[in-house]
Amino acid sequence: MDKKLKVLMLNGSPRENGNIALAFHEMEQVFEKNDVDYENILLGRMDIRGCIACETCRERGKCVFDDIVNELAVKFEEADGLVIGSPVYYGSANGTLMSAVQRLFYSTHFDKSLKVGASVVSARRSGCTATFDELNKFFTLSNMPVATSQYWNNIYGWTPGEGEVDDEGKQVMRVLARNMVFLMKSIALGKEQIGLPETEERVWTNFTRR
Repeated sequence: MDKKLKVLMLNGSPRENGNIALAFHEMEQVFEKNDVDYENILLGRMDIRGCIACETCRERGKCVFDDIVNELAVKFEEADGLVIGSPVYYGSANGTLMSAVQRLFYSTHFDKSLKVGASVVSARRSGCTATFDELNKFFTLSNMPVATSQYWNNIYGWTPGEGEVDDEGKQVMRVLARNMVFLMKSIALGKEQIGLPETEERVWTNFTRR
């Protein structure tokens, strides 16, 4: 396997040194030890609007709003793995992050199959599992294997850096990164030696049309 693996990491927190950044740092150390390239992008402070269902991306192959989302699309296509991280806001992911990721997945038409996905969530107390499930749906909708750890990918803390004392949460992130590296390497090797799974023409079923 000659190609160097790449991971795109999207931090949905508005805090540059918040607990998602802390969790990502635990993962980044593992990536570095395994010679995996990564790029960490802080989205939480950006001005990113949501999708307006204009369908322009169907014709142009990119979003009509020429902002960070179209830049992420290029990076996502080149990446072997994608990590999405968010703090919990009212039992859900950061709205800015969701606007970015919804537009990113909808406006890009390249094949996302077998890119490895992982979601990371932080909270003061509750809402982690709901947000974890919310983010994982992007991967499972796109034929992307989801990397797992020894527990749900949560880290706990309220103020920036408070997650530093969550030893279990930090370990979960390191295990997650190792499993992600293993999956990416295994998939790359499988593509070389076995080939890709057989595909079928996509079937669409609309229940409200005759």
